[in-house]
Amino acid sequence: MNGTTFKTCSCRDEASGKRLGKACPKLRRPGGGGERWSSTHGRWAYQLELPAHADGRRRNPLRRRGFATLEEVEAELEHARALLALDEDPHVQRKITELMLSMLKDAKTLPPVEEVRRKVRTHQDLNPTVTVAEWMQEFLRRKRKIDVTTRRSYEAHIRLYFTPYLGDIRLDRLRVSDVAGMFDAIEEFNDVIINAHASGDPEERAKVRYRRPVGPATMHRIRATLRHALNIAIRQDRLIDFNPAAVVELPDAERPKALVWTDERVAAWNRDLQDRLAVERRRRGARLSRATMINLYASVPRPSSVMVWTPSHTYAFLAQAAPHRLSALYRLIALRGLRRGEAVGLRWKDVDLTAGTAGVHWQITQLGWETVQGKPKTEASDRTIALDEDTVTALRMHRKRQATERLAAGEAWTDSGFVFTDEIGRPLHPQQVSDHFYQLAFQAGLPPVRLHDLRHGAASIMLAAGVDLKVVQETLGHVSSAFTRDTYTSVYPEVARAAAESTAALVNTAAGSARTTRLITLPTETSTSTS
Repeated sequence: MNGTTFKTCSCRDEASGKRLGKACPKLRRPGGGGERWSSTHGRWAYQLELPAHADGRRRNPLRRRGFATLEEVEAELEHARALLALDEDPHVQRKITELMLSMLKDAKTLPPVEEVRRKVRTHQDLNPTVTVAEWMQEFLRRKRKIDVTTRRSYEAHIRLYFTPYLGDIRLDRLRVSDVAGMFDAIEEFNDVIINAHASGDPEERAKVRYRRPVGPATMHRIRATLRHALNIAIRQDRLIDFNPAAVVELPDAERPKALVWTDERVAAWNRDLQDRLAVERRRRGARLSRATMINLYASVPRPSSVMVWTPSHTYAFLAQAAPHRLSALYRLIALRGLRRGEAVGLRWKDVDLTAGTAGVHWQITQLGWETVQGKPKTEASDRTIALDEDTVTALRMHRKRQATERLAAGEAWTDSGFVFTDEIGRPLHPQQVSDHFYQLAFQAGLPPVRLHDLRHGAASIMLAAGVDLKVVQETLGHVSSAFTRDTYTSVYPEVARAAAESTAALVNTAAGSARTTRLITLPTETSTSTS
């Protein structure tokens, strides 16, 4: 299985019209003895013999052409040889061959040698075509001895959540962020359900006729189903070696307490992250890819499922996001507390940059992977918010950038009217916003939070800045200030210390001016004699 390299071209014989291929005389330099290749004519190719089929039938050689240089063709040929040399077992070699051919057909590239070596060493299935949807159906088929209620629960989880949100993802490429994104989308769709039922519109209510909001306890059951199915894929079929559902953070069944990322908490979390990175480097014996590091970054446990950045963290994030084309969107979420769907659904006709206001009258949420445009979740959520000068400036710059993109797109531009769009004017998919957010937070070296946690941070920053609770409630679009106070606020350490110092200072001031005489005369003890 040494393989050979050669040059070929698309020239045709003038008489027969047949392609000459590697027999074209122009491929070799004149006077080169037939051994020197032309540097200007043709493209490089290689041919490699492959292991026979299980029944002994000879398999067609692997032929690949179209390489610009000899170095490129030799590099891929060596890559293919290395894959076939990973194991001498004919059965394993056939599996590797099938993997190579499948990857070349779908992705036009060979699989990484180290990834295949790891799968061979741990006896994993090398078939790359199993998707999450396909595996969930296989999982359900195997669960023959479960009761009717459990089966119905599994079927519902697969139909409503796993297939729509994760179904097209290859099982061996399922990430923690994919599973976390599914739960974010479920929370977003909760808003759609609540709004539809409250709207009184028969058509809107019909869309969610058999749906109700998913509570924290149900989310835990959904995760348990996915975790169980993936554990079977690990233990029985060795399709994967890591269960992303096992490390995804979910809010407790009771409302979780939001915690601030203090220096002590950041330091403790960072130690855990560095330990895991070190273990992973030793295990892989190579430099970790960016995707692997982000996966570890997202999977290290946090002090609470709801974490809040300090004002300095928020500043660092906004500085990192400043060059990004969606920087103004993240500023609205971080400082004005917009929900993700509200920020994506913001329209230019509702923004008055002269007055410094923005009307939150629309939102875009996810239904499966499909998006749904509609009104905000409650009447209180339909609101107008004030904008600070820096945010107004950011929106002006964003509008100029969008105008430039519109000119570049020409006739391909879609005049959707949304403030935040893709490069040709179409509304953004909410998940795109979350994906960019996690990447920016990682690049800024910040402790991890969910995108929705920026809303908690916005409320806490406003209160720490002395904004009245009623104003905070109306800015966030809550029905009651009690809900705002109990759910979306966290006390920053510096604010708590300032409050403690103010309290002590008040007492000390009073002590300095207090009278030294008694205000109340107490009776004195007297001794009495007995007769």
